[in-house]
Amino acid sequence: MSTMPAALAEVVSDFQDVEGQDKLALLLEFADELPALPSDLEEAAMEPVPECQSPLFLHVDAENRDNVRLYFSAPAEAPTTRGFAAILATGLDGQPADDILAVPDDFYTDLGLAKLISPLRLRGMSAMLARIKRRLRT
Repeated sequence: MSTMPAALAEVVSDFQDVEGQDKLALLLEFADELPALPSDLEEAAMEPVPECQSPLFLHVDAENRDNVRLYFSAPAEAPTTRGFAAILATGLDGQPADDILAVPDDFYTDLGLAKLISPLRLRGMSAMLARIKRRLRT
């Protein structure tokens, strides 16, 4: 846990504090809180994440490597994908690039969702983080 930014560690802790179906409810709460895209950013200009089962687009603004901005777009009818995107937005938006790169690739296993969500969907979350890291390395 020590390699996670405090905001992401707090999200993981919130998930660890609830059991069973309450974890899904918490994920859906996050889905409802996914920030809207800024008016100057269009989905067409964003990178698709084809590993996700639902259409998901992300944009990494690393112009200031001490304050990386992350933007996600996922349809309302894809609450699991939106929830994952919102977890990453809550936990990583505004963090330094080096801190994001230090996040364990499998941090999402600590959320305890494996019994509730298909491995395919969990791979989508892993793919989102991998793409963010790849953008930060270029």
